[in-house]
Amino acid sequence: MGLMPRRRPRGPFDPEPQRVWPSLKPALSVMAASTLTLLPLVASFPLLPPFGLLMLLGWRLAREDALPVWAPLLLGLFDDLFSGQPFGSAMLFWTLAYISIDLFDARLVARDFWQDWLLATGGIAGALIFGRLVATPLAAHVETLLLLQIAVSVMLYPVAALIVAWIDRERSPA
Repeated sequence: MGLMPRRRPRGPFDPEPQRVWPSLKPALSVMAASTLTLLPLVASFPLLPPFGLLMLLGWRLAREDALPVWAPLLLGLFDDLFSGQPFGSAMLFWTLAYISIDLFDARLVARDFWQDWLLATGGIAGALIFGRLVATPLAAHVETLLLLQIAVSVMLYPVAALIVAWIDRERSPA
């Protein structure tokens, strides 16, 4: 006899044990997308979209139970460490975008991809516009670049949704 007690075999009606990896995939994919800003890309205009925010909204709109409501706070903190934005801005704006999408989602009876895209557009535009107000002085004329960055980000949302669906592919269809 060993020191460890024997485990009772799982019966046919016992719940399946919770695996750790599937519950970590959403957060790790958002964190990996946030680190894409570290890639040495040379651009004449800073039009890089907020990849972490795109993945966060992709997970929220694809599976509302994938991340808890407080997750954007910690994921925004992680993004703030890599993005160069003022500390706490992504924490605040990602959480506000996530909660506002939660509020709109509670009112919608049924959603399709176009409505998801519209909700993501609002979250992306709100986070980028408020981030601009916090990060740059009002005298700086960056509105044209901001609109271009919003447009690029909104156009890349379907790619983020596709990546989320690919990462979440082993989930059984509803």
